[in-house]
Amino acid sequence: MMMPSISARRRERLALLMLLTALLAWVPIMAFADADEEQEGLVFDDTPRPIGLHTPDWFELSFLDLREDLEEAVEQGKMGLAVYFGMDDCPYCEALFDNNFAQPDIRDYLSAHFNVVAIDALGSRELTDLDGETWMERRYAADQRLNFTPSIAFYDEDSERIHQMRGYYPPYRFRALLEYVIDRHDREMGFREYLDRADPPPKFDLDDINERDFFVRQPFALDRSRIPADRPLVVFFEREACHACDILHSEPLQDAAVLDRIGKMDAVQLDADDGDTPVLTPGGERTSPRAWAEQLDVHWAPTLIFFDEQGEEIIRIDSVVHLNRLRNVLDYVLTGGYEEYPTFERWRAQQPQP
Repeated sequence: MMMPSISARRRERLALLMLLTALLAWVPIMAFADADEEQEGLVFDDTPRPIGLHTPDWFELSFLDLREDLEEAVEQGKMGLAVYFGMDDCPYCEALFDNNFAQPDIRDYLSAHFNVVAIDALGSRELTDLDGETWMERRYAADQRLNFTPSIAFYDEDSERIHQMRGYYPPYRFRALLEYVIDRHDREMGFREYLDRADPPPKFDLDDINERDFFVRQPFALDRSRIPADRPLVVFFEREACHACDILHSEPLQDAAVLDRIGKMDAVQLDADDGDTPVLTPGGERTSPRAWAEQLDVHWAPTLIFFDEQGEEIIRIDSVVHLNRLRNVLDYVLTGGYEEYPTFERWRAQQPQP
């Protein structure tokens, strides 16, 4: 019997993954207790809904003076302060609590080294930052260039920020983040380089990158610095055998509304490990996908980076993304929402809710 072609096998695998994704979305999180690490925490419903700005009881009660919070953490022998930003209708925040903080090793590892305080990314309470400046919560979140929740900023005993997570990481990546921060690898290398030196990232059994008809083909002449383009650009940095990439292609990139929006942009797919293919960046630099990914500090696959008509970066998605977040980010870019609102979350909060 003749073996199916590579493209046919890919279609079959993606069809199966689409079915599994739909089914798994209805299974309670606890059903994944014995799941492989590579699948842990990647599939959940990201429909915005009333969830409540709940925080675990092991978070610290704060009067929102971060100087006092840090001082208390150091007095307790901790290495610093972790500032969590969340919202009350954020399913990615819910996933962080249900998938990550429910793991005893993650909870114990984080709380043993940091005190954690919570800030409402859209809140109106007054807070004092580590420099003694006074802010409204949402203005402080915007100043931190916080586009996605959940976000966690880690500060050492000298009030220096070690690293900030923007968006949801599944447990296996969150553990790596904690090791990077707690062992102070930031003093030696960036997070991307640290991950590249660590164990290989979780793999799925598709060997090829998921090619799609809407991606612009080579040559990748993306320069917009001399002559502005007619529409925005989105660059997909992916990798071969990438489970999170397969989920992106099997769920949100099968949605007609998402495909319609992407059709109004220039879309390019690059292999973040490809050191050979020539690329002319939106800024006019000649490079390769791998070198450009390193320059942009791309450390998650898939990462989607959006550029405006002049080649300036608008926003990036470098954490887990499902249908609703992707569709909203596309609208944020296409409607020019970034020109009026300092962050995606501020823009989203002003949109009519279904």
